[in-house]
Amino acid sequence: MSTATTSASTANATAADSGPISSAVVKRLRSELMGLMMANISGISAFPDSDNLLKWRGTITGAAGTVYEGLKYKLLILFPSNYPYKAPTITFETPCWHPNVDEHGNICLDILKEEWSAIYNIQTILLSLQSLLGEPNPASPLNGHAARLWDNQDEYKRVLLKHYKDHAEGTVE
Repeated sequence: MSTATTSASTANATAADSGPISSAVVKRLRSELMGLMMANISGISAFPDSDNLLKWRGTITGAAGTVYEGLKYKLLILFPSNYPYKAPTITFETPCWHPNVDEHGNICLDILKEEWSAIYNIQTILLSLQSLLGEPNPASPLNGHAARLWDNQDEYKRVLLKHYKDHAEGTVE
């Protein structure tokens, strides 16, 4: 890639924290995008939102054998200008009724907070979020009602499916 191309790409991308991004961050994100596309893992996807490499749209689908099986959720992924040394900010755009997700789509997941490491990438994050759907941490809830119901899977699934039908259906393709 030429210096002019790199400079133009860097100039077009601004971080969620309003700082310019380095060519190293651009290279890392492009590499992660290519790796995710090549892996072609069922139930997860993410792509940059138009020409802003620091703003991605993702989807996860609930894994088989969980109460979330087949339910599809859209995500907003904002990478900071110092990625991968700082975790991206990820929120559910599709309303998600879950013990570790609040009503605004904020997520309580240790690898996005205090356990973040630069070795993580978008693929591991999406897989962790998909896993979190079926294996929440009710001891650290953002949604107390969902956390209290988690042990009663039949009732949990009933409430989850009603919430999905009332709030999420039609928001994902």
